[in-house]
Amino acid sequence: MTRRSGRGAVMAVLILGSLGLGFGFMRHRENAAPQEPAAPPPPVPVVTATVKQEDVPIILKGIGTVQALNRAAIRSQVTGYLESVAFTEGQSVRRGDVLARIDPRIYQARLGTAQAQLGRDQALLTNRQTNLQRNEPLLQRGYATEQSVTGEKAQIAQSENAVKGDQAAIDYARTELDFATLRAPFDGVTGIRLIDIGNVVQPSDPGGVVVLTQVQPISVIFTLPTDEIPQVQAALGRGPVPTTVYDQAGTRKLDTGSLLLIDNEAQPKSGTVRLKANFPNAERQLWPGAFANVEITTSIVKGALTIPTDAVQQNDKGPFVFVVGDDHTVSIRPVQVGQRVRGVALIAEGVKAGETVVVQGQYNLVPGKAVVAASPDQVSDTTTASAGMLP
Repeated sequence: MTRRSGRGAVMAVLILGSLGLGFGFMRHRENAAPQEPAAPPPPVPVVTATVKQEDVPIILKGIGTVQALNRAAIRSQVTGYLESVAFTEGQSVRRGDVLARIDPRIYQARLGTAQAQLGRDQALLTNRQTNLQRNEPLLQRGYATEQSVTGEKAQIAQSENAVKGDQAAIDYARTELDFATLRAPFDGVTGIRLIDIGNVVQPSDPGGVVVLTQVQPISVIFTLPTDEIPQVQAALGRGPVPTTVYDQAGTRKLDTGSLLLIDNEAQPKSGTVRLKANFPNAERQLWPGAFANVEITTSIVKGALTIPTDAVQQNDKGPFVFVVGDDHTVSIRPVQVGQRVRGVALIAEGVKAGETVVVQGQYNLVPGKAVVAASPDQVSDTTTASAGMLP
């Protein structure tokens, strides 16, 4: 072995020895350094709400259809030529307003004929009465026969009945003439005109001239399950039942009225009963034929406990809420929900007034988890409702 190779071997041994000493020193420092405790996880941001105690109306919900309080197809009761139309489609009219006119000449002629016949029969009656007045004294003196006087009395009775018949014919003809003018039977709104001027109209026409609907006030026919009817009957027994109607989406309030009646029979196939409520419809936001959501208030619960509906969660054991304790950690609390109406849940059992519940952010929570109150824009809006579960 040469001097150069010997020196290389010595250097290699020295280097390996230095590395071993370095690793040993580092390991000694690691073992000697104190270990710091792991930092606790940060609290979960959530939206919270306080359990309120307030008077809460007990509300029953139904779906129904708006109905005109009165609806009439304006048909002619006589046959004739449609001479004029006195309304504009969609116009509001008052009871008695003229809607259309039929050519009246035929009916004016019939009335004139009946009046002429009455004049002839009245003249004949007057003449016969005069003859009787003249012949009765003559009968007492023996210048007239009993038979002639009796005949004159019979003729007078016949003429009197003829006059009554003539008067009835006049009344009939006058009624027909009046039918030639079509008038509104109630306050309402006209629809689309169904026949044009110049056509012959008659009572058998299926659609008539126009359909008139009364929209102020107006009605809503809706349904409720049969098992809720006793509750409604009890409310009716105490007095008027306030009723509110909303649009088809159930978000916009349209009017407030009162329940009128419960139908006198149930629908066995659907297990529901129809109810009818009336509304003033001052703003004309209710229109016949439209779908609507109806809420009736059957009673008021004094001092009820309420929370936002989004606070109520659902698991295999039923509804529950996350309650925030004084140490800012959450616990699961089973609850009994009385009703859920417009984002507010009435809690029959499970929470106390003044407690704090989690409304948003529950998907990150487990019992004992620390939370911190945050604004809604700081919390992800992933709830059980949006996940397809029951709220």
